[in-house]
Amino acid sequence: MVIGLLLLDLHFPHARSLKDKRKELAGLRDRLRHGFNAAVAELDYQDVWQRTSLGVVTLNSRKNVVEQILDLARRDVQNHLNGEILRAEISFF
Repeated sequence: MVIGLLLLDLHFPHARSLKDKRKELAGLRDRLRHGFNAAVAELDYQDVWQRTSLGVVTLNSRKNVVEQILDLARRDVQNHLNGEILRAEISFF
């Protein structure tokens, strides 16, 4: 079994409050959970308005499937994010 982790550091320049950031994150989390059957958690910067660090996790018996899912998830975030990706890194366990 292969576990894949996509770490994303995101910046929301338009956010003026934690409420703005959380609204953006709620839509992003739902999109990733339902669209890619992945678990999503905010890992850092919970009290910062314009920044967050997300972990996206999925697993499969084949590494190439995990890699493909996480790469598609990264591209989906890049295409639909109302902000910018500061860092995107995939790790396998």
